Amino acid sequence: MSTPRPLPSARELALKNGVRFPNESADYRRARDALLAEEIELRRHIERVAQQRRELPPGGVLPKDYDLVGEHGPVKFSELFAGKQSLVVYSYMFGPQRKRPCPMCTSLLSAWDGEAEDVMQRVGLGVVARSPIERLLAFKEARGWRHLKLYSDVSGDYTRDYVSADDADEPAFNVFTRQGGSLRHFWSGEMGMATADPGQDPRGAPDLMPLWTLLDSTPEGRGQDWYPELSYHQP
Repeated sequence: MSTPRPLPSARELALKNGVRFPNESADYRRARDALLAEEIELRRHIERVAQQRRELPPGGVLPKDYDLVGEHGPVKFSELFAGKQSLVVYSYMFGPQRKRPCPMCTSLLSAWDGEAEDVMQRVGLGVVARSPIERLLAFKEARGWRHLKLYSDVSGDYTRDYVSADDADEPAFNVFTRQGGSLRHFWSGEMGMATADPGQDPRGAPDLMPLWTLLDSTPEGRGQDWYPELSYHQP
């Protein structure tokens, strides 16, 4: 196996960039090049973390092939793989006790709906919630989602095993894989309140929400007192 070539320094790559914009100052360009070097280092760190994730040892075998309800009736959890090697499952905060679903979850899933067909070329993708399927599908239609596949965890067995042992209405992001003839848990987003840095809402890295990635590129950033809403129109 060939030895990987050493990477040039991020600073060296940044200085090769050559981009200039009208009327920018020398101070701006120096600061921007320094930031670009940090962005290159961040890109490299993201790839190192992704490689470390891919090299995880085998996760636990699923305790059972969970019973869910989809748009066309009962389904087994294994069917969500749709013939793919891996499966991504998002647990949606829309339990039967909620009058309306979580706005943050809804914002995330609205972005994913546009990417769902692309994602499902590579892996299975499902959205699971505890509300009855009729309620989930009614909101899917009202929201205008076209591609996401929603499933009801009627018994709560999946939710208690992989989201909340207390069956709390919480979000979760889990990845499963087929390995050695078994369905195994591969990885879960585990960054929450206990791992949040001071002054920040809980967030993962990279952030799953395109909304925050866009806002983080602006002078205002994501802020600390604004969150998405289910609707911006007066009823």
